[in-house]
Amino acid sequence: MTTTVTTTATTTATTLPGGTWTLGDRPVTRMGYGAMQLAGPGVMGPPADRDGALAVLREAVGLGLTHLDTAHAYGPQVTNELIRDALHPYAGSLTIATKVGATRDAQGGWPAARQPADLRRQVHQNLESLGVEVLDVVHLRLGTAAGTAPEPISEAFGALADLQREGLVRHLGVSNATAEQVREARAIAPIVAVQNLYNLAVRHDDALIDELASDGIAYVPFFPLGGFTPLQSAALSAVARRHEATPIAVALAWLLHRSPNILLIAGTSSVDHLRQNVAGAGLPLTEADLAELDRIGG
Repeated sequence: MTTTVTTTATTTATTLPGGTWTLGDRPVTRMGYGAMQLAGPGVMGPPADRDGALAVLREAVGLGLTHLDTAHAYGPQVTNELIRDALHPYAGSLTIATKVGATRDAQGGWPAARQPADLRRQVHQNLESLGVEVLDVVHLRLGTAAGTAPEPISEAFGALADLQREGLVRHLGVSNATAEQVREARAIAPIVAVQNLYNLAVRHDDALIDELASDGIAYVPFFPLGGFTPLQSAALSAVARRHEATPIAVALAWLLHRSPNILLIAGTSSVDHLRQNVAGAGLPLTEADLAELDRIGG
């Protein structure tokens, strides 16, 4: 697996921070965009500013980002429809990853829905709301909103593998998964990505990231900018001050430095913040910076 890495932020697809990675047969920029924040409060209902949400999606593609992350459950259906309305017909270079395995209830909860019939319905919902005949990447969302759970996944992931064989899904991944569940999924069908909670302060997946990198599988951290203690935040801010940058920029840049298989999907509902995230991820961290930042997660 060859990955082009650059530390200079620009607005062209070939020189975005981190360069590119290949998801199966889909080359994507390592700097991507997560659409969850485009839905209303609690990831329920439409955005307060629909035109602003559409503008963020168009700006993401305009900046050269080619990896978008979404789910039919966001809204529900809201972010998928925004993506379709903003970007359809999609450029051939654009890869849209989605998730199945959970629905929404009237209280905004995320009840599991991982029976084969549930997953088939959710795949078809994603196809319809995104306006496509084949989904680029589908992650099986496991666990609960509180985190991972040690549940068997063979029946659920096998159902997605069946949908892949039917030609409705190009590539598979897992989300909110334990290392054992990742191994269980890989024994059933190839995966191209794992999407888990991980950031500079939450480092429980370090060994898994390295294992996946050696096998050419992407790791996509969600919640990449949260969970810092006051002491950790102070250390992060100290590095940021040396570079006259923001702590967010440092945290994003660290993730791109951490391993070449890490793909960023930092989300925002603001065009300005999107531009700042893309530029900030290209911050050139020194070896001394990286050593200091590594101690945050230690």
